[in-house]
Amino acid sequence: MLLSERIGPIETTASAPLYLQLQRALREAIQHKILTPEDALPPERDMAEDFNVSRITVRKALEGLVSEGLLTRRQGAGTFVASRVEKNFSKLTCFTEDMISRGRSPHSEWLAKMEGSVTPEESLTLGLSPSTPVYRFHRIRYADGAPMAVEYSTIAAFALPSVEVVEHSLYEAMADAGYRPVRALQRLRAVLITPQHATLLGVKAKDAGLLVERRGFLRDGRAVEITQSYYRGDTYDFVAELNDPA
Repeated sequence: MLLSERIGPIETTASAPLYLQLQRALREAIQHKILTPEDALPPERDMAEDFNVSRITVRKALEGLVSEGLLTRRQGAGTFVASRVEKNFSKLTCFTEDMISRGRSPHSEWLAKMEGSVTPEESLTLGLSPSTPVYRFHRIRYADGAPMAVEYSTIAAFALPSVEVVEHSLYEAMADAGYRPVRALQRLRAVLITPQHATLLGVKAKDAGLLVERRGFLRDGRAVEITQSYYRGDTYDFVAELNDPA
């Protein structure tokens, strides 16, 4: 079956540039699971003939989706629908926003929601006095039904009305309360998956993993969030855009 028969033709008479129309058609096909992870796209020459456009149009459409993390190019093999998720370190987004922006369907399985007081270490990190109340959120993060990460968040209690207001997105609940972080410091390091996390993530103990530690800040400089996320090393890539200061 031709790709145009799977995702539909593009309107060559529409006002939007052809590459954007093709890009949108491919993006929607990925979002609606018409094209699924690891699906191979036809060669650019065949796609150009199929959609009655130039190879340059096809190349520009694909390059845009590669930069979004929806497609991946493999030298000597072609272009495929991405199965790994790329997290852009230059943007402060939450897991839910990352997954939705890449056409994935996110959900969480709660391990714990609880009230507590800062530990001595948290007190130093968050700049809170001893015994200051905090909320803790422990959960497994999923994308398209597959476990991606185990996440442990500690939030200063002033930033949320209660633990119960967090249903799906922690950052959405914090935004509703007027306390969503506007900047963060993050540290990433390689780890070996522990037996406990291996069971939760559906991988083997001592498989490669990634630990991302985040400290989120409000506009006035107050620290409001500490999050530790243990990611499966086989499903997640972290990317950062670097610029020449000159």
